[in-house]
Amino acid sequence: MKQNLTPQATTPMSEWLDYLTHIHSSSIDLGLERVSQVAIRAALTKPAPTVITVAGTNGKGSTCALMEAILLDAGYRVGVYSSPHLIQYNERVRINGQVLDDTKHTEAFSFIEQQRSDISLSFFEFGTLAALRLFQTEQVDVVLLEVGLGGRLDATNVVDHDVSIITSLAVDHVDWLGDDINVIGFEKAGIFRRGKPAICGQPKAPATVAAHADDIAAQFHQVGIQFDYERTGAHSWRWWSGSFDLTDLPLPCLPLPNAATALMALGVSELAISDVNIANGLKKAQLPGRMQQLSQKPTILLDVAHNPHSAQYLMNELQQRYPEASFHIVIGMLHDKDIAATVATLAPKVAAWYPASLTGPRAATADELCAAIRPYTTQTLTEFASPVMAFEAALTQVSEQDVIVVVGSFHTVGEVLSHWQNRGA
Repeated sequence: MKQNLTPQATTPMSEWLDYLTHIHSSSIDLGLERVSQVAIRAALTKPAPTVITVAGTNGKGSTCALMEAILLDAGYRVGVYSSPHLIQYNERVRINGQVLDDTKHTEAFSFIEQQRSDISLSFFEFGTLAALRLFQTEQVDVVLLEVGLGGRLDATNVVDHDVSIITSLAVDHVDWLGDDINVIGFEKAGIFRRGKPAICGQPKAPATVAAHADDIAAQFHQVGIQFDYERTGAHSWRWWSGSFDLTDLPLPCLPLPNAATALMALGVSELAISDVNIANGLKKAQLPGRMQQLSQKPTILLDVAHNPHSAQYLMNELQQRYPEASFHIVIGMLHDKDIAATVATLAPKVAAWYPASLTGPRAATADELCAAIRPYTTQTLTEFASPVMAFEAALTQVSEQDVIVVVGSFHTVGEVLSHWQNRGA
């Protein structure tokens, strides 16, 4: 049911976001019937000549950022849709690497509001359609769409895309996707399209992924089979697929498995990309909140790792980059994540913990985090009311040789990043 006071194109962004939060009965509502109706009515199912959709448990944002950097170097006009944001909603849409001002977002919101009529849309569905409208009006050449949750029933799946990617597969979002990895694989593979390229960057993926690709005759490319990669030196790596063999590639600052997956997707996209574009893009690609370094002495790192799979990758990187350092972990998580297993993955190398409560209906409390942490430490734990308070406490306890890692959620990283930026102002 629409509210009586409908925002206009000139309504402030903050009021629009508040409106979108309250116009639907639930914040997450998987299913394509309602959002498809609006997408078709608004002619948004093909927002650009080439669309690449990216699903996966972890690595979606990094894979999009890597493809974005390479495509921009090749001269394409590129749009990226990602979620959630760290600090401002505007971060969810990038055009040529830049966020758009509030006015363009509110104009897109107003357009979708008119198109939806009496169809109820969740916050994510509405935002996804508005992003597609922005890509359309900004006339981009390539759209990179990051799936929000799952794949098959996610709002992004209304789009007629050209290449599908699954970056990784692990148990996450148990409340919505369950804890059966085969079911999760099937849900992610729901973005595959008949006869079109489908890339899987998860080694030894559940059988349901390849089976679904086979059922719909998608052109399936599995890491370790149709394409592969290896690190060849301290600053170099190699990627190959069939007769293509790229050697001496520069190591990106984002995860190498995602870079390999990105190269496979671009390779089958029929877009004109040179080896030089690839090398330049790999050097340039970065993404806030992914091994993002704020300072040295002490080293301060932000990483949105929020499940055991991403936490394991993070710890491997930390131990490789800082083998002698003591790690001070500022952590805040959502209660629907696997807190116990994530903490257990981080625990072996942690010198001190700073558990923080988040806010909102999905937030875990510091007390819940402490319960998971206690088996792994003799430290007397202090519960912090917010990530910022925990972060400030960590700053008082570390030496210049230590590493502070802010981890556990986009919310945790976003709050600390915003605080850090204002702190230096």
